[in-house]
Amino acid sequence: MQLNNYPHPIIAREGWPFLGIAFAVALLITFFSLAWSLPFWIIALFVLQFFRDPGRVIPQNPAAVLSPADGRIVVVEKTMDPYANREALKISVFMNVFNVHSNRAPVDGKIEKAEYFPGKFVNADLDKASVENERNALVITAANGQTVTCVQVAGLIARRILCYVKVADVLARGQRYGFIRFGSRVDVYLPLTATPKVAVGDKVSATETILAEF
Repeated sequence: MQLNNYPHPIIAREGWPFLGIAFAVALLITFFSLAWSLPFWIIALFVLQFFRDPGRVIPQNPAAVLSPADGRIVVVEKTMDPYANREALKISVFMNVFNVHSNRAPVDGKIEKAEYFPGKFVNADLDKASVENERNALVITAANGQTVTCVQVAGLIARRILCYVKVADVLARGQRYGFIRFGSRVDVYLPLTATPKVAVGDKVSATETILAEF
């Protein structure tokens, strides 16, 4: 197994401005009143835990589709993949505010299509979030020739999807490619021949949990 480390260990770079503001405010309030500063330190610690971004161990199973996010499985079903226009096996990971929110590539492969869709911000735990919420979709041709679609979906309080890759980029499994702030989900669409390795309700870890094999 290979350990995936990032150039910004432990704390995601997306969180640095928020952390700076949270800790600066907490320090300022502490200067005037230690008692009144307690809620601000709690907020600062919450922001710190939200933007944690640990390295992950990458399974070397060549047939594995890895989880692109930390969270809980909320969907395992056969449905239409509207981004690749096909029937597919859909597996959805819901991230609450206590999960790591970095998004990582589920497979080795080349990005064939990247599309951003503005939309609503309903609870990402709901099925309709997949088609109604703000989202960013990547259609990937995996190393084995299969098509994998990975969709970042904004949630109820998430207001910012960040994606750092584009069409023709080549992804490596476990590679950090994006981030969603403050609660959201990621949908993965796979060929119908893929075998799911998770069930609804399972807790998963980005990169380290195998969602399916194909």
